[in-house]
Amino acid sequence: MTPVFLLRLVLDCTAAGLLLFAFAYFWQGNAAHELAGIGMFVLLIIHNAFHRRWFAALPKVPRERRAKFNTAMTMMLLAGMVALLATSLTISETLFAGLRLDDDSTARLIHAGIAYWLLLIVAIHLGLRWPLLMAAARKLLGIAHANAARTAVLRLMAIGIAVQGVSSVFALNLRSRLLFRISLDWWNFEESVVGFFGHCMAVAGLCMFLTYYSMQWLQHRKRVSASGRPAPRTQVMKHNPQPERLQKD
Repeated sequence: MTPVFLLRLVLDCTAAGLLLFAFAYFWQGNAAHELAGIGMFVLLIIHNAFHRRWFAALPKVPRERRAKFNTAMTMMLLAGMVALLATSLTISETLFAGLRLDDDSTARLIHAGIAYWLLLIVAIHLGLRWPLLMAAARKLLGIAHANAARTAVLRLMAIGIAVQGVSSVFALNLRSRLLFRISLDWWNFEESVVGFFGHCMAVAGLCMFLTYYSMQWLQHRKRVSASGRPAPRTQVMKHNPQPERLQKD
């Protein structure tokens, strides 16, 4: 693992952490929320700078379903981040207070809704790269060989996180957030801060779980379909040295 790749991994994890931290607005206060947002956007710019070759190669991307889906999710992520930045400027109370709208209630609602959509999209983005992340983790931990028991434990943990994620969707009233609806059902940070972040991570884990195993299932179907195809006509003719005579008979 090169130092550059390790640096990119640390910066990406920091950006994801800042996104998660920014959700707890009523716990951290406005100034910390805006600083976390600015830090996340700076890291996003650095992230895209590292991946400039990927963007340059977009016209040559293979037309496979996975590649198309990955490109679509990346574009949605970028569009969502731009929209999040635009709305944040219109509701800023500290860093960009001069740009704040007089009536920012609608912008606040849109800003919050986009943020929760981005939580899901970032999780899907990570789910598509889960094999790469696991390979990096094995490299860092010095794990060179597969272990059936370890794999079984990790899969059980993933299933447990996914199940908790389903419960967390309701605990966070995620449906109202994603539909940009006004809701008075806010998390009580005086009771639990850890619980809120735990629910957010569980929802992200659920999306990563569904994304990764959906891709695995699609790849399995593709392999089965490829192995079950009839032999090409040229191969059939090879085993039939006298096709015209057989047709006449």
